[in-house]
Amino acid sequence: MNRTSPLALLVAAVLGGGAGFLIDHVLTLSGRPTFAPAVGLPILLVLLGAVCLVTAWPVRRSTRRAGAPRVDPFRAVRIAILAKASSLVGAAVGGAAAGLLLYVSTRPVSPALGSMATTIATIAAGAALVVAALVAEQFCSLPPGSGTEDPDEREPDDAQPGDAGH
Repeated sequence: MNRTSPLALLVAAVLGGGAGFLIDHVLTLSGRPTFAPAVGLPILLVLLGAVCLVTAWPVRRSTRRAGAPRVDPFRAVRIAILAKASSLVGAAVGGAAAGLLLYVSTRPVSPALGSMATTIATIAAGAALVVAALVAEQFCSLPPGSGTEDPDEREPDDAQPGDAGH
């Protein structure tokens, strides 16, 4: 499994930012108040990051310490996938909150302080989720020199050193 690429995180953040900006623009055009994230959203994002780290820690301990109890490889893969998905969610939600903040900052009337605070907290929580999820994903990877190698990088068993291309 490949690690989460910075490009994927950037694309998720930009798409989220565009969606947040567009949502507020459409709401304003229709005469409705702009969108403000709920207070619980940043809390949930931080809790998700904590869950990623807590579930990935036994995998890290198992791969880094001699004599540590082994972890089921399928469990490790599930945790790594959770971490990868969480990093993308954190980037998208943080980007959406940044788009909301960008839109309200371009308006002539400044919004209420409460809505700005939850939007800024959502941006920070999204960034914290991305960092926690990337660390959890790192915890689920094997250390270098662990005796395992990528099967795509191995030569076939029946190939001879001079047989390349024949």
